[in-house]
Amino acid sequence: MLLILLLFFLFVCFQMIKLCSQLEMIVLCYEAKRDKLKETKELEQKWLEEKKQMLEAATDHVERLQMEREKLSEHSIFKETKDKIQKMKLYQDRLMESLGEILEKHVPAPPRTEDKKKHSAQDVHVEFISLNEILELLMNKLLTTPHDPYVDIDATFWPPYVEMLLRYGVAIRHQENNFKIRLEPFC
Repeated sequence: MLLILLLFFLFVCFQMIKLCSQLEMIVLCYEAKRDKLKETKELEQKWLEEKKQMLEAATDHVERLQMEREKLSEHSIFKETKDKIQKMKLYQDRLMESLGEILEKHVPAPPRTEDKKKHSAQDVHVEFISLNEILELLMNKLLTTPHDPYVDIDATFWPPYVEMLLRYGVAIRHQENNFKIRLEPFC
């Protein structure tokens, strides 16, 4: 019986050794898988870091491009506005030249005091200003002080010119002071 027990014990030991070797093989396989997974994890982390850096660089690049686009759009708006102002100045100059030519051609010059008969010593010799100069005064006054666009009518304004401007609706009188006029708003 002892022999049977000994055989049984040997058989159990052999089975245990076999089981241990199998378990060691399994442990080695799982350690190899674990090591491979660690390597994969490290590679994935490196890849993730690279992707984060690429995303950060792309975000910075997009922000820079947006800032440049805003600057360019501001610059282009500024340039466009500057060009429009320049065109308007040229247009205004051409209009003023055309107005001057029309006035020279169709509106008679105010009489000179030396052309008139000699007056008494009390009369003051006054040089009348042209219609072009009156219109220029009215326009400049309107542009420089829009809150008070009225111009005082003095002795240099030839009365027929003032009457013509008032009659044809180019200018209007001040409500309280008849010796002030301003340009009528044109629509």
